[in-house]
Amino acid sequence: MLSLVMGRDGHDDGFSVKKEPSVLKKALAALFFGVSSFLIIVINKVVLTSYRFPSYLFVGLGQMVFTIIVINVLKVMAYVDFPSFQMDIAKKIFPLPLIYLGNMAFGLGGTQRISLPMFISLRKLSIFMALVGEMIIFGNKPTVKVKIAIGLMILGSFFAAGHDLSFDLVGYGLVMLNNFFTAANVICIKFKLDCKKSLGQVGVMYYNCMFTAPFLMAWVVLSGDLHEALNFDLWNHFGFCMAFIGSCTMGLVWMYSNIVCTAYNSPLTTTAIGPIKNTITTYIGMVIGGDYKFSWGNFIGLNTSLCGGLLYTWVTFIQKKKPDTPKENVLESQTEFTGTDEKTKEIEDHLKQ
Repeated sequence: MLSLVMGRDGHDDGFSVKKEPSVLKKALAALFFGVSSFLIIVINKVVLTSYRFPSYLFVGLGQMVFTIIVINVLKVMAYVDFPSFQMDIAKKIFPLPLIYLGNMAFGLGGTQRISLPMFISLRKLSIFMALVGEMIIFGNKPTVKVKIAIGLMILGSFFAAGHDLSFDLVGYGLVMLNNFFTAANVICIKFKLDCKKSLGQVGVMYYNCMFTAPFLMAWVVLSGDLHEALNFDLWNHFGFCMAFIGSCTMGLVWMYSNIVCTAYNSPLTTTAIGPIKNTITTYIGMVIGGDYKFSWGNFIGLNTSLCGGLLYTWVTFIQKKKPDTPKENVLESQTEFTGTDEKTKEIEDHLKQ
């Protein structure tokens, strides 16, 4: 999978939107992200729910620190290469660290507060938010079939939420904030990778962690989570330690897969990969963690949402395989966001303001 984004010499090639990747690379990048997303949700659920670890923020901090250490080691060993730190790096990477911080914090919080199937169902709303974001920032317009698919996902999600016997208003609020920051995160990543002076995929991931970690550390200390985390009873428990290390490892893998998938696909496609892996995750979540309470209304809502997700995925793949008319070519290029130098300059000027 590393060969997808590394050059022949093993260094980050600084992907640009001007180099159109093959369908195989797009599919492998999407598969990589889908599998990583599934695994990190499960391992985080084990740490936070099964072992009752008290701080989701500390888990996120552990993932950040682990990522920074591993990338530094890889750079020393010449397996990866990216620009060394300079004063203008901050301008190149912000506001991504702040967006990522919100995405990670609210995502881990939502995982801790509500059942896994409900978390997966409500997370589908991030697709709608990504769609709106692309319409506002890039001027993309969805097809009727895409609107229907997204409508089914939203309808099913709210129907399932209305029949959730373990309703948690705070948990639902955390997930909705997570959805907003998820959409903003992938759109910002796409822009950072496509700009003329990109830090490259590994560089974006590394400096994102470097600038996010201090904010997260301050949050952990001020909230009292650091004291609770360090005094947790199971630090000498082998099973918990393996789960925590697994969470840190999957944090690195997930961050990398997110950047790879967004580089080779559009922000909307990255967000829409969820329905594929969620089909498996939702049903597994009904038996993992022991916090799912069955009701027919909730079950029907979950399945309606899943059908909408699968419909969106089916429509997307079918449209890519069909011979395109001139109009379809325009729509496809808008959906995949190939962008232009003129548009990129426009967005850069807007962000500077």
